[in-house]
Amino acid sequence: MMDGPTLLAIAGMAVGTYACRGGGYWLFRQIRPSPFVRDLLGYLPGTLFMGFITPALLAGGPLQWVGAAATLAAMLATRNFPAAIAAGGLAAWAVYAL
Repeated sequence: MMDGPTLLAIAGMAVGTYACRGGGYWLFRQIRPSPFVRDLLGYLPGTLFMGFITPALLAGGPLQWVGAAATLAAMLATRNFPAAIAAGGLAAWAVYAL
């Protein structure tokens, strides 16, 4: 059973998370970014993804590299996110099983 301060902390984090997400939607309803800014924002998800993946690959070993290579190859071949994720996971699992 959780105590009051723990539940209060969880509720506070939930409210903070919702405020951050909702605040972004509210902000972009209030302003109209220029086409240049919209184009820049279009590159943001890929940039963030590379920021998360690069340190893990640099610190990783064959398991991570084979998984990443299989994911990339499957994505280039199929242009299908679920298939690419499955291919990377299966390739990493195969290396782990060896």
